Amino acid sequence: MKKKYFLSLVLFLLSFYVFSALARILTVHVGEELVRVKPFKQESIYEILTDIHTLVVKYFPAVFSISFQFLFVKYFVNNEQKKSQARQLEQKKTESELKMLKAQLNPHFLFNTLNNIYSLSLDNSSKTASAIGKLSDILDHILYKCNDQLVSLSSEIELLKNYIELEKLRYDDRLEITFDKDIENNIKIPPLLLLSLVENAFKHGAGEDSGSPKIWITIIQKQDSFLFKISNTVSSDYVSNDKEKIGMNNIKKQLDLIYPDNYSLDIKQASNLFSVVLQINQNHSI
Repeated sequence: MKKKYFLSLVLFLLSFYVFSALARILTVHVGEELVRVKPFKQESIYEILTDIHTLVVKYFPAVFSISFQFLFVKYFVNNEQKKSQARQLEQKKTESELKMLKAQLNPHFLFNTLNNIYSLSLDNSSKTASAIGKLSDILDHILYKCNDQLVSLSSEIELLKNYIELEKLRYDDRLEITFDKDIENNIKIPPLLLLSLVENAFKHGAGEDSGSPKIWITIIQKQDSFLFKISNTVSSDYVSNDKEKIGMNNIKKQLDLIYPDNYSLDIKQASNLFSVVLQINQNHSI
């Protein structure tokens, strides 16, 4: 196990010879003395030490068979313990990476939302209290419902609704949002994953469009397939920046950890439209 093969072979051969010879000596010069009636002929120590054939054929199996059984059991137990430890370390690593990714998203979201409420308060808007209430619901979800690796789809949809209502306070009637759902089962998904995509549409779509921004959201869940599509209008001179790329990279990392090789994330940008299509095979999540 320590990869010292030559030393292991030498020690094995040496122990085989010493213990087999010792067993033969004890049998002939101790055991036979107790049970046999004299006179009888005994092998000398020299004859025992030089009779390799008898040591190999008769004494090696008797002496080492039980040892091999114990070694096999010990190796099996140690191997299972190492596998279990490796699985636990991998799980802890995954959980740690997911927490790190969520920690990168949450402060970004809170910063934008608090800025929105601050702008409303400066105008003494009557919508300020409603915005604070929506933010309270969102914080309750993030702080107390996102500690698990996966959460229910229904709770994430409720989070999206609160977030959308909060964002709509900024745009009045000039923002048009279409939210379509076709859900068969209340499956489990990574927390804040959909919120990150929706937040991205507001920040880099509606937030950059001074006209009449539009956002289309579609969620379809059928059997083991999950599809989330979000599209938003963008201004004709819009150019994606590094921060947006970092946000999308964080989403990809989270998906890689939970759905390795079992998802697709298609991102497209046209002259006045930006769209993201996420498809997940629920059969192979971790």
